[in-house]
Amino acid sequence: MQPTICTGADILADIRHAIALANRNNITRTEAYLRFYLDHPEIEWALLAHLVSRNGGWNMTDLKGDWLPLLLDEQERGAFFHFMERCNWLIFHDAYAQLLLYATMKQQGDDLTELLVPLGISHFMTDIWREFLHTRDSVRLTHGLIINEQQYIEQRVVQKPFYRKEVLDTLPFHLQSWLSFNHLLFPYHTSQWEKEPRLCGITVHRFASLEQRIRIGKSAYHMLRANANRFRQIVGWAKGTPHTGSRADYWPGRFTPSSVRAQTSSYSPTLADAWKDTSHAPADGVDWYRDRKWQDLLGDEIELLPELTDQEYGRSLQLMRAAIALLHPFSS
Repeated sequence: MQPTICTGADILADIRHAIALANRNNITRTEAYLRFYLDHPEIEWALLAHLVSRNGGWNMTDLKGDWLPLLLDEQERGAFFHFMERCNWLIFHDAYAQLLLYATMKQQGDDLTELLVPLGISHFMTDIWREFLHTRDSVRLTHGLIINEQQYIEQRVVQKPFYRKEVLDTLPFHLQSWLSFNHLLFPYHTSQWEKEPRLCGITVHRFASLEQRIRIGKSAYHMLRANANRFRQIVGWAKGTPHTGSRADYWPGRFTPSSVRAQTSSYSPTLADAWKDTSHAPADGVDWYRDRKWQDLLGDEIELLPELTDQEYGRSLQLMRAAIALLHPFSS
């Protein structure tokens, strides 16, 4: 029997079908990133994307937790959710196509990078993937994907008038930045006897800035890689802890997904309890790549953001509670 020969059209169709199945919600995207990384550990961006997507889920469910409903009305919470969900959906739509094409290239032993553009991928990534096939330089590939995905949502979400008006230019959004409410957290266990994982992370400021988002992504990646032992511990935690969207995933003693909770726990619902699946309009926009200056950001020379410890994060939670208690009377 002759082996089945997959044409370019077959490969494109298979990839698009797989994306549609996995891009249902934040839970399915987050799981897909981790499965891909475990199958292809040379693609470190997939692990970074998994961890960042976990944080995206936690931020989504915060909108239905104990605190943010005190500051945001139902319409505002809906706008914030759709902003985060659209970014999460679009990045997966673009990046997972690249990951699946790489898996196909790896399986077939062929350079299929000419299929990137038909998949809607920026020309910026074509040379980066071709280079990776020869050099296996995961750092350069990860930097390229960070730049590309932030550029991808820049014109499709961040610069959209609706999201500027309803989310990015609102007082609550700026308050989160000013009060350091937003964090990117990577949990990990240093021993099997620890009840709760430790955390390392970065405080996110000025999300509306494209350059700052790229800096955040690169800083998070280099924090992830900074310590080989901690890297393995982060992977171990991710493998052993299913993503639900509740912050109880990492600190079950301080957060609970149950609406019936003790006074010592804060309500942090699962994504399934907080939000229904959302349908999305097709990805619009044109190829962002016009200026070769972005190539300069592919190198190792970057200005890293300070690393956040779990002790600092714990103190920030106390600050958050106090600030919300202070601001709540003025939010209604």
